[in-house]
Amino acid sequence: MEIIIQEIPAIHSPSDVVIPLDASIVQRKPEWLKARVPGGENYSRLKNMIEERKLHTVCEEARCPNMGECWNSGTATFMILGDTCTRSCGFCNVKTGKMHFVDEDEPRRVGEAVALMNLRHAVITSVNRDELYDGGSHIFAGTIQEIRKRVSHCTVEVLIPDFMGSEEALNVVLNAQPDILNHNIETVPRLYRTVRPQAHYHRTLELLERAKQKGFTTKTGIMVGLGESSDEVIEVMADLRAVDCDIFTIGQYLQPTKNHLPVERYVHPDEFAMYRVRGMEMGFKHVQSSPLTRSSYHAEKLV
Repeated sequence: MEIIIQEIPAIHSPSDVVIPLDASIVQRKPEWLKARVPGGENYSRLKNMIEERKLHTVCEEARCPNMGECWNSGTATFMILGDTCTRSCGFCNVKTGKMHFVDEDEPRRVGEAVALMNLRHAVITSVNRDELYDGGSHIFAGTIQEIRKRVSHCTVEVLIPDFMGSEEALNVVLNAQPDILNHNIETVPRLYRTVRPQAHYHRTLELLERAKQKGFTTKTGIMVGLGESSDEVIEVMADLRAVDCDIFTIGQYLQPTKNHLPVERYVHPDEFAMYRVRGMEMGFKHVQSSPLTRSSYHAEKLV
């Protein structure tokens, strides 16, 4: 679930302020939509380390509102396979195009970064690379292996694309034994054509089911505020439990730029609380539900 916030210079005493969006789409936001300005000693150190190793993080690419909090606690979500996606989802700020290049050395550099950060839990995600024969699955597998080689105590969560439904590509990732297999369902079926035009709702459910059948802990997430009803969200949750999905995250969609899908409504925290209660009643092992929840938010606590 990706959003964008305006680039803000690093500071050493981050304050609890509302982070402004693109000036052309600024609207009055509810009081509960606040996040810390990225800054602080750990933030600067991690930013320099990531830049030196020519790595990407989804925290930066998506301008996540929790970046300051997570980086100052020493955690980050690495984005492998470049910074250009072959898909054009209506909510996502990652640029669209084709790279025609795979950095085979990237897994080693991610492994080194995880070791330097001494992470207990690492999250690895990527852009979609539909032009590759395996969707980049071997880079996911290599990254898991490089992390384990250097930091044996670190658990690894992978937030993967759908690999266009390829079970073979999925198995390449699963054979590397990630601790959590995450793939976001993003929205309700009715909105897929607008929100995720190159994805398929049932393909996502099938991927999660395949991983679960092989004994993996599975995780997925959804955005709200795109025009869905609460009944539709509950139906998605029921579909996820039907494939025995373990962990569910739900957060508020925020419009990255005027060229992206508009926010239809700001969902009240009470509704997020209701989703958490309903989800736990349905049998999810954990439900992370709040306006600023993103797929990797507090991921280390869910292992």
